[in-house]
Amino acid sequence: MPPPGTEQPADADARRRVFHFNLGFLRQRRIRRILALAGYDLRLGWPGADDLVAVWGRSPYAARGEAAARRSGADLLRVEDAFLRSLHPGRAGEPPLGLMIDRTGVHFDASAPSDLETLLATHPLDDTALMDRARGAIARLQEAHLSKYNAFDARAPCPEPGYVLVIDQTRGDASVAYGGADANTFREMLYYAQAENPGARVVIKTHPETAAGHRAGYFGANDASGRISLLSDPVSPWALLSGAVAVYTVSSQLGFEAIHAGHRPQVFGQPFYAGWGLTEDRHPFGLPRRGRSLSRAQLFAAAMILHPVWYDPFRDRLCELEDAIAILEAETRAWREDRHGWNAHGMRLWKRRPLQRFFGRHARLAFARPAVPPRRDMVWAGRSKDAPKGAVRVEDGFLRSRGLGADLVPPLSLVCDRRGIYFDPTRPSDLEHWIARRAKLRPDQRARAEALIASVVSLGLSKYNLGGAAPDLPPGRRILVPGQVEDDASIRLGAGEIATNAALLRAARAANPDAIILYKPHPDVEAGLRRGAVAPDTLAELADMVLPHTDPALLLGQVDELWTMTSLMGFEALLRGARVTTTGAPFYAGWGLTTDLGRVPARRSARLDLAGLVHAALIDYPRYVDPVTGRPCPVEAAIDRLASGRLSRRGPANRALAKLQGLFASRADLWR
Repeated sequence: MPPPGTEQPADADARRRVFHFNLGFLRQRRIRRILALAGYDLRLGWPGADDLVAVWGRSPYAARGEAAARRSGADLLRVEDAFLRSLHPGRAGEPPLGLMIDRTGVHFDASAPSDLETLLATHPLDDTALMDRARGAIARLQEAHLSKYNAFDARAPCPEPGYVLVIDQTRGDASVAYGGADANTFREMLYYAQAENPGARVVIKTHPETAAGHRAGYFGANDASGRISLLSDPVSPWALLSGAVAVYTVSSQLGFEAIHAGHRPQVFGQPFYAGWGLTEDRHPFGLPRRGRSLSRAQLFAAAMILHPVWYDPFRDRLCELEDAIAILEAETRAWREDRHGWNAHGMRLWKRRPLQRFFGRHARLAFARPAVPPRRDMVWAGRSKDAPKGAVRVEDGFLRSRGLGADLVPPLSLVCDRRGIYFDPTRPSDLEHWIARRAKLRPDQRARAEALIASVVSLGLSKYNLGGAAPDLPPGRRILVPGQVEDDASIRLGAGEIATNAALLRAARAANPDAIILYKPHPDVEAGLRRGAVAPDTLAELADMVLPHTDPALLLGQVDELWTMTSLMGFEALLRGARVTTTGAPFYAGWGLTTDLGRVPARRSARLDLAGLVHAALIDYPRYVDPVTGRPCPVEAAIDRLASGRLSRRGPANRALAKLQGLFASRADLWR
């Protein structure tokens, strides 16, 4: 049986037979899988007249397949990378995230219509929901600085704004020749960029593969003189476009992105995005068949939502553009944050392997010694005294695992905080920054956050996902008081005057004498691993019911209110619509969503709704790693793993150490 959450292709008999004559299709497992899921049965052999022959765009090897199609009478199926491809170019061996599958042509060949051109020319493109999706995706790509290839630092400096941007391409690229251009076209473009913008600086942006030394471009160092400069640094295309006063291109995808960055680019070739009223078309031969005027959202919807086939490698199924963006966001974020390497401090031995999995894919994680730039230092947040100044603090995320951290179960989410850490209200944190920023959400952000809330609640997920019995609760107004680990950093730094579980119970009972008070001990305390047990006589006096080994997700759906010092269960209660009263200053307090009895920092002045808080806390702030593939993943994939139980397991050494540390629970500082 396929693993839960995967989608299998239709039966072979229901799929269209597709033959190929290019070894690239054999080597590229991802491409074969996408085609299979899209309904194409890729195989070797000789096609019949009712079959298809797959070729890669207009590559030099496509001629073999084209000849076979002519001889057999089979139709052609042209395959190309989608416009949002991967972290690195394909020659680095990285598989694509999506494909353009075309039965009539190829998008960059202007000599004949392609499926994409037909879509742009004939589809109504008037559905409000589709246009909203397009606008949301454009904004999301800009915010995350995502392009076709993404191995660049989004914060790398660009030239001083006010320049004319001229876009170079690689020599021999099919989009140039089949877009009706050649080397003379590039020289002509550079001439007009100078003549039409007298006195302005001209910046020529080289192609990433030219900068990497793989393929030559049309411009070189000899073209950089006077007011013309050559930019080969890997900078964000969106940042580069934002500083340009004009954009000149032949047929580069960067011209497509320029449209969505607000430009009306000067186009000297005949790319798929020319001829729709969004560009100044400078090619001597127009394309009268493209007589329709489109909006930016319409162009984007066809080229990025309707035409491509997107793939989700975590669930092994086709997906929507929004899912593909989330997947690439996670991969790109990990590369941008980790590529220079980390030196870690204050990390217990058992944590080192999970940390290597999180942060060591692009440069190995080192331990103990201070980092030499550009490497950076990180420290486990509770042990900041062990780290050099300026170290990034690391902690577990809010959807962590199936099992306790104190039981040495590895996490699938971690947070990295440059400013502070979320459980320390005495100083600002990155999470506070994100929460304030999400006081206003775009429609696409709201939709994603609300879908995330619905998934967490319907799947019954919490931080540790330990399971447990469903409680049988007495009738009445039910108030849940979750116990905490009393020597935890969040208590020491953020609890305020009420800093013990017994004191919290007394405060809840005093304020609610007629309510049903339910007390749930913290799982680490229940397991004998941490401090925080409440004396039995105190429990008998203050709580109507004690709920050990109870699933918090099941419990939270049955209570009216929750009282807490700083517990994450307050956040989890908000997700389920319960009222929350805080006596300390947890990260979710002070934003207008809780009743706050403790001292909340005055800097938390923004007012937002639950969707904004969830977007900040579960999407923006943490990083996730898929326990099955070991790759960075979006929160939705992590949720699927938590729900399905397809997680990495502890080794025997970890299980033995977890039992041993229970004997030393009173000396947790020795092993945490």
